[in-house]
Amino acid sequence: MKSRIIGFAVIVVALITSLVWSRQRHVPLVVSGFIEADEIRLGSRVGGRVLSVHVTEGKSVQKGDILVELDPYDLKEREAVQVAARDRARAEYEKLSQGYRVEEVAQAQARVRQWEARAEKARNGPRPQEIESARAELNVAEANLQLARDNHQRVQKLYSEQATTQQNYDRAVSELKASEAMASARTEQLALLEAGTREEDVRDAEAQLEEARAALELVQKGYREQDVQAAYAGMQEAEAALHAVQSQLRELTVAAPLEGSVEAIELQPGDLIAANAPAISVLDRNSLWVRAYVPEDELDVKIGQQVDVTVDSYPDQTFTGEIIYVSRNAEFTPSNVQTPEERAKQVFRIKVALQNPDDKLRPGMAADVWLENRTK
Repeated sequence: MKSRIIGFAVIVVALITSLVWSRQRHVPLVVSGFIEADEIRLGSRVGGRVLSVHVTEGKSVQKGDILVELDPYDLKEREAVQVAARDRARAEYEKLSQGYRVEEVAQAQARVRQWEARAEKARNGPRPQEIESARAELNVAEANLQLARDNHQRVQKLYSEQATTQQNYDRAVSELKASEAMASARTEQLALLEAGTREEDVRDAEAQLEEARAALELVQKGYREQDVQAAYAGMQEAEAALHAVQSQLRELTVAAPLEGSVEAIELQPGDLIAANAPAISVLDRNSLWVRAYVPEDELDVKIGQQVDVTVDSYPDQTFTGEIIYVSRNAEFTPSNVQTPEERAKQVFRIKVALQNPDDKLRPGMAADVWLENRTK
């Protein structure tokens, strides 16, 4: 009987001791979640018909790898048109900015000298030598006229006496008329020279000279600044239009923006892709993180805090994580997340960035985040 009492007492003491020890033992705080990765949803800003697909779901890709190519349709031709427009606008701008050619300036200078000579000639009028020459020509014409008259009278007398032929008489008449016309013309010519250049001709020559001088000044100064600026704006406009087409051409090739893996792609050659619509999903495996939820009464965490992370696939290995986000607003624990706390208790969402040097971690893995030092 006494031994039974002693045994019962030992059991009670052991239970009490175990209970006290369990209450005093500190269990490190751990929260659970799933590993996630940043998802990049790729597409084209121009859209179009799929020409070729270079990847499949799950394939690893490097930054710059071509994923999908689209049919250029008429973009190549539009680019050629814009290249020609750009070259034409550039040539026009260079022409205006460089001014007139040396040959054009020399031509304008020669035209000024030409009209200077004409204007001076108009102002000075005929030279005395020209008047004397005209008077001498008039004298010759008058002498010829007198000779023709004498010959006409002689032939006329012979003709009346029927001593010469009709042909000789007609010739004498023609020579007389020609001499009279020549003498009259020489008289008018001398009168014009003696009267000098008309005032209208002088003014016309001077006006032509002013026009030539203005043209010379224009080519020496070059094109107006407004014209040069307009040509430059036209060149900029043409280059911008060309860049727009070239940007559209670049959008025909969908490339991987980073190293990762293709999460989803359902494209075949001939399919149509809408502009600005996601068509490919790529996961950034170099940016893994855990979404977890911390109970309200354990919210003693801060951004930048280093924590340990474990996964079921590697139970004996600890990964390093860093808290990069703590929600400002409380929420209820999602049904798919396991925590040591009551499910109805309010929690705060945190985001823990992971280091994955050996490329062992994968999106979708369950992970435990140790907010305190893990007990070995």
